[in-house]
Amino acid sequence: MCAFVLSLVPSFAAADEPSLAEWAQHRVEEGLVKPLATFESRAFSRSRPPPRERRVRVLQTTATPDKSGHPFVPFAIDVRFGSSEWHENDIVGCTYQATGKIFVKRGDGFRPASFLLGKNEDAVAGVCEAP
Repeated sequence: MCAFVLSLVPSFAAADEPSLAEWAQHRVEEGLVKPLATFESRAFSRSRPPPRERRVRVLQTTATPDKSGHPFVPFAIDVRFGSSEWHENDIVGCTYQATGKIFVKRGDGFRPASFLLGKNEDAVAGVCEAP
């Protein structure tokens, strides 16, 4: 009888868990946007100046399986320089909920996000691509 009564009580733990889109946005902000801002503030480069602002947009509320069957969530990062308009899709990529790994698109492939932080990373075949 006690088990039956407990099964009727709603679970409040699920209400505290973030949605997949919220998780992906937080993961990209913490795992890429903040480290990228820190990296750019220390690095001297003749390339374009760092943007004044970045915003993360999660492009889907559900995960999509890649060619290996691992679910990923695509995202885009928009930038703004000064008080100008937003430039959309400055960085596009995906994040994997199971591992927390973040990949960004460069050329025809997707590389680990650490590529943007100065690490020499090769493209990884099959990630962020639906079959």
